[in-house]
Amino acid sequence: MFLQGRECISLQIGQAGCQMGNQLWELYLLEHGIGNDGVLSPSIKKANQRTYENAYDTIFNETESGQLVPRTVIVDLEPTVTDEIRNGPYRSLFHPSQIVSGKEDASNCYARGFYTLGRELLEETMENVRRQVEACETVQSFFVFHSFGGGTGSGFTSLLCDNIAEEFTSKTRLACAIYPSPTISTAIVEPYNAVLLTHTSMENMDVVFLMDNQAMYNLCRSRLNIERPYYSNINRLVSQVASAITCSLRFSGSLNVDLSEFQTNLVPYPRIHFPVTALGPIRSPEQAYHENTSVGQITEQAFSKENLFLTCDPTHGSYMACGLLYRGDVIPKDVNTAIANIKQKRAVQFVSWCPTGFKVGINHRLPVFPADSDLAITNRSVSVLSNNTCIGDVWQVLNRKFDLLFRKRAFVHWYVNDCMEEGEFSEARENLEALEEDYRSAFDVEEDQEVEF
Repeated sequence: MFLQGRECISLQIGQAGCQMGNQLWELYLLEHGIGNDGVLSPSIKKANQRTYENAYDTIFNETESGQLVPRTVIVDLEPTVTDEIRNGPYRSLFHPSQIVSGKEDASNCYARGFYTLGRELLEETMENVRRQVEACETVQSFFVFHSFGGGTGSGFTSLLCDNIAEEFTSKTRLACAIYPSPTISTAIVEPYNAVLLTHTSMENMDVVFLMDNQAMYNLCRSRLNIERPYYSNINRLVSQVASAITCSLRFSGSLNVDLSEFQTNLVPYPRIHFPVTALGPIRSPEQAYHENTSVGQITEQAFSKENLFLTCDPTHGSYMACGLLYRGDVIPKDVNTAIANIKQKRAVQFVSWCPTGFKVGINHRLPVFPADSDLAITNRSVSVLSNNTCIGDVWQVLNRKFDLLFRKRAFVHWYVNDCMEEGEFSEARENLEALEEDYRSAFDVEEDQEVEF
């Protein structure tokens, strides 16, 4: 019998969060055989009755009429994106109260999302969160989708997660977050928002999976032959990894990975909780006819720099922990061989104080792809979640951008006008400087030194 009572509640915040969430629900519906109106297909329903297995219970709430309603809350401070959801293909899927929107945009300003406009929507949003929790048997985690650079994605995410952490202390809080790209930006004040978000949410998030648009644009162009990638192309890559993270809660496998296990195995120190994501294989339908996808090949591909969803170079650092989430036609023997080959080639270097390094999950449910997917259909896939000391370099780039702006106090008045004190900028910057040092210290710890926890 399938294990019950491990529900996961999704929170889609801001434009990026709403759009990522939409692509993920598209994938969830396909994986579980559910229509856009939330009605389970008769064949799947009959199979579930025969096996006593309702795999969708983790992420869907079933009503008395038999409709399946996603366990999610969708929030944006301005109504454009939420109105698209209300009038889009999933308008019958979500309960109207699950979609919360204000009337005024955060204007890429963290302070508006945290101090002024965001507080007007906070109680309504928290009431929706409580309603979702009450409809669950045992909530295990909150899964947040947002961006670092937007006003709502940074400011309101900080505010909401602060309240959730206070009210639901024991629940794991995970996030898929769009991190500022090194050279591509949609907002000049993005460094301010990202640093302030990281500062205020450092204690309120357990694991944050980092991705950036620039890395995923390059992936779409080089691996999928998409000349002009759109956000929908990028978000479908994100949805494959996000689905893999919750897959073991929804389907049975030979090695299931609980969501709380990500925190235990990927976070060596409380503040170093920012793994990088990667996916393998990433190939277009045209390439599929000419390539094999053995477990060893997809594992090796997923560890290549080109397959990372974040612009960084793992060879400039060492791995502290690594999660391998396999789906499909995969057996443990092949996984062990693939890991042994990677270690033998020394393609992956671990810090001296963490010789084991790998956490493996195997789920037998085949990967699913939309009909018009850019990704080729495959029997197996692997999502890699790795905590590498090279992420310290990513924070260093963000801090340098922040310093260039803040040295001239450029654009600071917009934040001060929305009830934020200028001293919070300096405090946040000091915290990020300490985070940089945390990554350097993790890299420098020698094998014979005692590690303080």
